[in-house]
Amino acid sequence: MTEIDIKVPNIGDFKDVEVIEVLVSEGQILKKNDPLITIESDKSSVEIPSNLNGKIKTIKIKVGDKVSEGDLILILEKTSEATEKIQKPLKEKAKEKPLIEKDTKKIQTIKTENKKTFSNQNQISILSSASPKVRKFARELGVDINQVIGSERKGRVIESDIKLFVASRSNNSKKIEKKNNEKITQEYAHSEFGEVIIKDIPRVKRLSSKYLMNSWTNIPHVTNHDEADITELEEFRTSLTDMYTGERKKITPLAFIVKALTTSLKKFPNFNSSIDEIEDGKMTIKRYYHIGIAVDTPHGLMVPKLRNAENKNINLISSELKDLSNQCRNLKIDKKELFGGSMTITSLGGIGGSFFTPIINYPEVAILGIGKSEKKQVFLDGKFVTRTMLPLSLSYDHRIIDGAEAARFNNDLKENLGKNFAYKLAV
Repeated sequence: MTEIDIKVPNIGDFKDVEVIEVLVSEGQILKKNDPLITIESDKSSVEIPSNLNGKIKTIKIKVGDKVSEGDLILILEKTSEATEKIQKPLKEKAKEKPLIEKDTKKIQTIKTENKKTFSNQNQISILSSASPKVRKFARELGVDINQVIGSERKGRVIESDIKLFVASRSNNSKKIEKKNNEKITQEYAHSEFGEVIIKDIPRVKRLSSKYLMNSWTNIPHVTNHDEADITELEEFRTSLTDMYTGERKKITPLAFIVKALTTSLKKFPNFNSSIDEIEDGKMTIKRYYHIGIAVDTPHGLMVPKLRNAENKNINLISSELKDLSNQCRNLKIDKKELFGGSMTITSLGGIGGSFFTPIINYPEVAILGIGKSEKKQVFLDGKFVTRTMLPLSLSYDHRIIDGAEAARFNNDLKENLGKNFAYKLAV
């Protein structure tokens, strides 16, 4: 089996031309005129074809290499001596007219689908006509420029042609995605497997389900889990008494959390924002602080808003939380009071559980989940001590808030719930 060196043919006065594509692989069976590589000069790009049939043994060139006439491209194994004659060395052909002239304007360009080749023995074919800048643009977008139909004279491809090609490909992908997201129907009725009971889904749950689905499918949720040391806060909360009767005040931890959250929102305004369309590049920063409170009712979950929490003390917040809860349970809440929030708190503390992943209440961009506080052994000041720890689950919209900002927000919230701020929050 004969081995033959395939070299760069006469390409005119061009030297050190960059290889932008390697179109073959080792072990591949080549036919005469099959393209081997694509080279690109300052003003044009061409394919260099094979002048022989055979099997590729070794490729000696890669993308990014600089080549000139006579440089080795690959080593070819002749598979059939009977099918063709070995051509004379390429140097003997150098006397012929160069295939790429200095005046690149003389190089004729054509559309991809009608690609033509020079009629001489070296058979170098011209690619779809485009400037190096446009070709680079196509490569960055992962577009095969030879699939793009040029809109300019003689099929020359420009950037707008590339963009149109990408857009059409994207539309086709959306059609496929829509087809793949078709509703799955149940093949068998539940009753075929045993006794069942059919009952209506509560109206509140039916209404909220579409909002939950919209939020979960359209917002990239990320949840940050942490714990806040509320030992001093709990000691302070349980020590509060009525100054007139001397009776202990029944203020839930939620009232303190609302106040602490409001304080953190002032410091991190991105958490008090909304985005309607990310594509328009704008977001709405709210100058008000209306905290949503998730209320568990017999009818389903409802989220009324505690308005202007920044202007209210702990006593007033605690009182309004009770009123909102009663209104929701009795379905007396005004529909408008379920909208226009800054950020939502959902608490499982009264039921149990620690960490979870709450779903953001659209169009808000974050939600704080509260678990049940527990006494834990914590290593503090060089020793283990018993502290009351509150689980925090902060879900946020990653389009607006990144992980570092979420971590800083949680740290600030923990400080606001800690010993240094507990007394301030009660004012």
